[in-house]
Amino acid sequence: MLVAFPASSLFSRLYFTDGGKSKWIISWTAVAGWPLTALFLIPMYFLGQVSPTSFTLKLTLSYILLGFLSAADNLMYAWAYAYLSASTASLLASSSLVFSTLFGYLIVKNKLFPSTLNAIVVITAGVVIIALDSNSDRYKGISSSQYTLGFIWDILGSALHGLIFALSELVFVKLMGRRSFHVVLEQQVMVSLFAFVFTTIGVVVNKDFQAMKSEANSFKHGEVSYYMVLLWSAVTFQLGVLGATAVLFLTSTVMAGVLNAIRVPLTSVAAVVLFHDPMSGFKILSLILTVWGFASYIFGHSSATKES
Repeated sequence: MLVAFPASSLFSRLYFTDGGKSKWIISWTAVAGWPLTALFLIPMYFLGQVSPTSFTLKLTLSYILLGFLSAADNLMYAWAYAYLSASTASLLASSSLVFSTLFGYLIVKNKLFPSTLNAIVVITAGVVIIALDSNSDRYKGISSSQYTLGFIWDILGSALHGLIFALSELVFVKLMGRRSFHVVLEQQVMVSLFAFVFTTIGVVVNKDFQAMKSEANSFKHGEVSYYMVLLWSAVTFQLGVLGATAVLFLTSTVMAGVLNAIRVPLTSVAAVVLFHDPMSGFKILSLILTVWGFASYIFGHSSATKES
């Protein structure tokens, strides 16, 4: 989760930096790798280690709903990375901890500790600072309205991300149980499959498959580079989702939100090194606040758990 998600974010930014234009294509790529998880799951059935979870109406509807929400979430993040630098987009995505905590408490009844509330306040302050420093890292050709749009879509995507975490844990608690690790693979395969179906419909309606050839021809480092970016974007995103789903299975929505937010400093530093993203004083301050919020949560949660 801490390696694959940052890598996926950087590939998304690279796609747009080197000439990609379609938000639908990069969001479709995120879920096009769903068969990878099936490659791990199917042998477990044939070797007789586990039995497939029975499909019920509620479980099927939950897969469909999560698939639709995941498709929408990927599209929101695609809009964000089209207009924002990778470091800024990842810093804004740290707000997912706020929403993961909120939805985890309301939907799954996750416990809240004072350290959690402190982390939420500190991270929210970091997001506000980024908003106040909107002119320091805007790429050439990106208008003020486009930058604002990317900012809004990033926050909305983070909110939806938190909701998806909470609903995914609810599926484990209420419908699948925490019987065996194979249910993690089952949920990811089915949710990614439905997200793939919804996103494919969007790509077809938008006629973006026809545009892939021209995008590849005009890509900065050539056609092979174009398809390699899409391929590794698909692989890294699926590995990241596998990690996130496993964390939900093993712990809670809040913990998944914390780990999802910890990837922020990793992505920000990598973006500065690889893409030469500007690192203004405001952005450094926001990064410090974000790391401080994570550390506060982890230390407080650990202490509270030992006491209980």
